[in-house]
Amino acid sequence: MFLDNPYSFFVVAAIAVLITGISKSGFSGGMGALTVPLMAMFISPFKAAAIMLPILCCMDVLSIFAYRNNFHRQNLVILVLGALSGIGLGALTYSYVNADNVRILLGLVTLLFGLSFFVGKQKQDTANKVSTPVGVGCGIIAGFTSFIAHAGGPPVKFFLLRQNLDKTLFVGTNVAFFLIVNQVKIIPYAWMGQFSTENLLLSLVFVPIVPLGIWLGLRLHKVISPELFYQISYFMMIVAGGKLLYDGMV
Repeated sequence: MFLDNPYSFFVVAAIAVLITGISKSGFSGGMGALTVPLMAMFISPFKAAAIMLPILCCMDVLSIFAYRNNFHRQNLVILVLGALSGIGLGALTYSYVNADNVRILLGLVTLLFGLSFFVGKQKQDTANKVSTPVGVGCGIIAGFTSFIAHAGGPPVKFFLLRQNLDKTLFVGTNVAFFLIVNQVKIIPYAWMGQFSTENLLLSLVFVPIVPLGIWLGLRLHKVISPELFYQISYFMMIVAGGKLLYDGMV
């Protein structure tokens, strides 16, 4: 049963859940890509993903209340259209896909995009137009990687950050997107038997941490300037990309 897990697992997982909550409600995620790898130090990545899905759904429900009137509808529709295909692809290939190869590819792209902001001194002073093909493509990748390892944030950021959206609109679009994606993922996860009694009990153990993480994230979002917000967002991409790359290679 879940009590057989070492004490260190509960400490690390609790910290990871708290950071994920802060990241999701305050900075559009990113650090959430670290949760499954951190848990995977003690349990299998597939079990960690199954434990995290109900927790992420709780975070989405709490976060959407704060951003229910602040999301970019056109971007959301484009991304969700792609994500539905990506989730379907993930469900059909789940047993055959090498998760480490997915982590390496996604981590490399994420790391390079994040570094481009600082190395190339990229400025958020011009906004790129919404591109439907790019958005659908990012949605497909996000849906697939989110299904495999809850690591769908980087492709969404890649699409949205370059549009120079208002920081609240940017976070709100991310929140609305993953609210839909994570709810849809419940169906194939249940079909594949991922929600065992033990996994659900472990999810329940960490759920009480969720409101604190969401509240802290919302508080930080209000006091941080747009310039600092974008710097943090790109830095989070570097951290998440580096972590994904490392986990895929070791």
